[in-house]
Amino acid sequence: MSTTLAFTLSDSSVMVRRNLVRLRRYPTMMFSTIAMPVVILLMMTFFFGGAIESALAADGPLDGKYINYLLPGLLLFVPSFLTVAVAVSVNQDVTEGIINRLRSLATPPTAILAGHFVGALIQGVVAVLFLLAAAFALGFRSEANALDWLLAGGLLLLLTAGLVWIAVAMGVVAPNPESASNMPLPLLFLPYLGSGLVPTDSMPNGVRQFAEYQPFSPIADTLRGLLMGLDISDRWPWALGWCVVFLIVGYFWAVTAFRRSTAG
Repeated sequence: MSTTLAFTLSDSSVMVRRNLVRLRRYPTMMFSTIAMPVVILLMMTFFFGGAIESALAADGPLDGKYINYLLPGLLLFVPSFLTVAVAVSVNQDVTEGIINRLRSLATPPTAILAGHFVGALIQGVVAVLFLLAAAFALGFRSEANALDWLLAGGLLLLLTAGLVWIAVAMGVVAPNPESASNMPLPLLFLPYLGSGLVPTDSMPNGVRQFAEYQPFSPIADTLRGLLMGLDISDRWPWALGWCVVFLIVGYFWAVTAFRRSTAG
């Protein structure tokens, strides 16, 4: 048993390294994951920030600064953009026969999936650090203590893990890389259609209800509450619940789809 576990861990580390080295051949995927959230941060701050700041209380926890409202919601864009790169990467391995070659070398399926999963998490952490650095440079300030930052990071990591597993499953079931790049589109658009970028108070009925209760809004509100000292007593259970749902559904979908694709 211990020998099997040791081989699995060793193969998993090799697959993780392979997926990180692979980024050098496809730098645009890593660049888009890092650059796009930063581009949206710059656009929203400089083009729309002045208008939106008028709706924020100058003496509240957000200090009347739009970037203090914006940054927690933008953190969700990192795992969202990451899903496309993961889905395409997995699909290329499936459609180009790489998976079959690895299986012929007795590489455990868990190691193959772990390579994509852990590699994607590392990309996500790097992208979040870049986004935070840009936000602090533009004036973002937080009164959160170490525990608040730890809880916010844990929630974001849980969301990322769930979305990455969903992206892995999409990459397995998609017939080609083009389809794999299109399947995560709902996960790309939902962060825009919630409370991540703008407050929902001014939205018309129907739109506001959708924006407030779609999965990404309670997660954005919870991150904002943790980082900016806002009340999240009625939001964090929903945020945690959605992250767990993403993780469970994504993991079992990915494992089941992978087993079916390699059967026989």
